[in-house]
Amino acid sequence: MEDEIVNRVANSKLLTFDLEEHYPAGDRVLLDIKDWLHEGYILREKEFRAYINDHNWEQYDNAYVALTCSTDAIVPGWAYMLLTTKLEPFAKKTVQGNLEQLETAIYQEIIQKLDLSEYQDKYVIVKGCSHKPVPPNAYLLITSRLQPIVKSLMYGEACSSVPLYKKK
Repeated sequence: MEDEIVNRVANSKLLTFDLEEHYPAGDRVLLDIKDWLHEGYILREKEFRAYINDHNWEQYDNAYVALTCSTDAIVPGWAYMLLTTKLEPFAKKTVQGNLEQLETAIYQEIIQKLDLSEYQDKYVIVKGCSHKPVPPNAYLLITSRLQPIVKSLMYGEACSSVPLYKKK
């Protein structure tokens, strides 16, 4: 009689949490305002407001937008606030920073809203590989949310996981 091959991973009590499954659809846009500054460094309010008024804000409809200035210009806070007022009717989310900071802000909001009750007192593995740009901070955020409720928390794949936490 031949030995039957048993898939122990499929038969385990291990639940997988995949951050990639929570990746929201929508374009990510980095809006660099350096070209709206005099010589890329000086914000002249009248000129800046003219650029803002002439800009097509509808192009950001249903997009996630990161506002930045790629030069070493000192940009007053009100400038980013003014840009946000123009983006508000169109963009899903607006942050000041780069695209990784944008993704982190998106995931922070998503992870805070998740109902994680199905993971209560379970053995959980946070899937490590993703094809979408899941930011590194998302893994820290989900760890903070899961640790108080799970029996065990691991990272990676079921066949090669790294133990992170085990309830005593």
